[in-house]
Amino acid sequence: MKHKFPGIAIGFAALAFGGAFGTTAQAQSATALERSGNVFHKAACSHAVAPGEAYCHAHVVTDSAGNEKEGKNGNAAPNVTPGGFSPASLRTAYKVTGTGTGTIAIVDAYGYSNAEADLATYRAQYGLPACTTANGCFRKVDQNGGTSYPRANTGWAQEQALEVDMASAMCPTCKILLVQSSSATLANLAAGVSTAARLGAIVISNSYGGGEAGSSAYSAVYSQPGIAVTVSSGDSGYGVQFPASAPGAIAVGGTHLVQDTSTRGWTETAWNGAGSGCSATFPKPGFQTDGLCAFRMEADISAVADPATGVAVYGPTGTGSKSGWLVFGGTSVAAPLVGGIYAAYNLHPQAAAGIWANHGVGQNDVTSGTNGTCGSTYLCTAGVGYDGPTGWGTPSGATGL
Repeated sequence: MKHKFPGIAIGFAALAFGGAFGTTAQAQSATALERSGNVFHKAACSHAVAPGEAYCHAHVVTDSAGNEKEGKNGNAAPNVTPGGFSPASLRTAYKVTGTGTGTIAIVDAYGYSNAEADLATYRAQYGLPACTTANGCFRKVDQNGGTSYPRANTGWAQEQALEVDMASAMCPTCKILLVQSSSATLANLAAGVSTAARLGAIVISNSYGGGEAGSSAYSAVYSQPGIAVTVSSGDSGYGVQFPASAPGAIAVGGTHLVQDTSTRGWTETAWNGAGSGCSATFPKPGFQTDGLCAFRMEADISAVADPATGVAVYGPTGTGSKSGWLVFGGTSVAAPLVGGIYAAYNLHPQAAAGIWANHGVGQNDVTSGTNGTCGSTYLCTAGVGYDGPTGWGTPSGATGL
């Protein structure tokens, strides 16, 4: 649960319900401080957005005063021991062994001038092969495919760092295309997705969301033939967000991931911040078979997202142009992670039809945890088989994708 603390300015995303099942998670300030277990965290991007705009779903771990915690020792220097899960741990947790060579596109808003340099630090730390402009692995473009990069925004730059690192973690042999949209409007982000498809990506990761109002004009962009378009489901609990509700998107929910002595070696429960719900706008795709939602239901699949079991990232610290080791959560972790798995096995299906047809067989079923109040139904409560917060479960290699 999310708790208030005396003496700290805290704003919380209230659960929003439209009709029976909820339509849009409401606004949350970027300065809001939340807590998962004993771990404090805050949103990287302001959730107070205008209609027709989106916010990123990254959450950065902080201390109890809201200061970003940099590395295990509170030191942002490149050579400190990073906190959070490493690429090796994440690949082990999700049994990823693929070595694809296709292009993973990351679509986000605003600029991030240190993207290539910060990525180099992350990959060097974990012994991953260099991914640079010079060797043809890394490419950065604006939303039209050019080099007129947009102005900087620290929160969105942190989002970009998180996503390129997670794509690297899952598929170190893949190429990375970073598309920077001019702003966080749905129109500009959709233009970025179209550019990513045109430039040859086999996976397009999108870790942002907003209300469904006015989103119909952009829904088709998230349905790209022969391309896996992953979209984070949100980090404000039960309540639908677009573009995760686009019928052609692969909506990715979130879990709390713990290494243990079980047969798998890992246990997952639904993260209480993961988004889910029943769309009020988009028709139900033919491949979806759940009964309570007559429209598009999210999520389809999930992966680690709880900041309390966060991942290591090297990126902007919010202190001038300084970069450092940070720990991140949010479904912004899960979307590029799942996207990276698709790319690692050179899988690029349109939409989530394969996930639903497989009915979770061979995947990691997540059977406990909740992200809100929906009458104790699968819409917000994890259970055996399909549920909203975690979909059909989490990946186990390429099974069922």
